[in-house]
Amino acid sequence: MAKIIALDIGGKRTGIAETDPMQIIASPRETVATRELEAYLVNWLKLEKVEAIVLGDPLGLDGGETDNSALVKEWEDKLKALFPTLSIHRQDERFTSKLAMKSLVQSGMKKSKRREKGALDKVSAAIILDDFMQNR
Repeated sequence: MAKIIALDIGGKRTGIAETDPMQIIASPRETVATRELEAYLVNWLKLEKVEAIVLGDPLGLDGGETDNSALVKEWEDKLKALFPTLSIHRQDERFTSKLAMKSLVQSGMKKSKRREKGALDKVSAAIILDDFMQNR
C-alpha cells in the first residue's frame, strides 16, 4: 500500500501529516511555508509512494465557505494538475485547531513550544487525516 498525506493549508504555513504505508496511523510530519509547498511536495513525492492527498476544507460553522476556501480550491486545482495519478480529497477541518491545541497540552508540550504556530499546523493536519481515514 501507499501512504496518504494531508495538508492543512494556510496563507503563510501549511501543516503536513502522513499515514504509515499500511494506512493505520496518521502522524504529523512537518510545517512548511505555503509559498514553498509545491517544490516540497514535488521533491517528497519523488521519494515516497503516496496514493492520495487530503486537504483540510475550511468550512465555517454554518457549513459555508470561509476566507480560506478560495486558497484551498486553488491548491486543489494545482495538485490535480501536478499529480494527476493521485486522488485529491477534502475533509472538514472545523475545530481541528482547538483539538490540536488540546492534544499538545495533554502531551505535556511546554507553553513556549505550543505558541509556535508550526506545531499546531502539523498536528491539525494529522487530525484532518485521522478524520478522513475514520470516515472513508
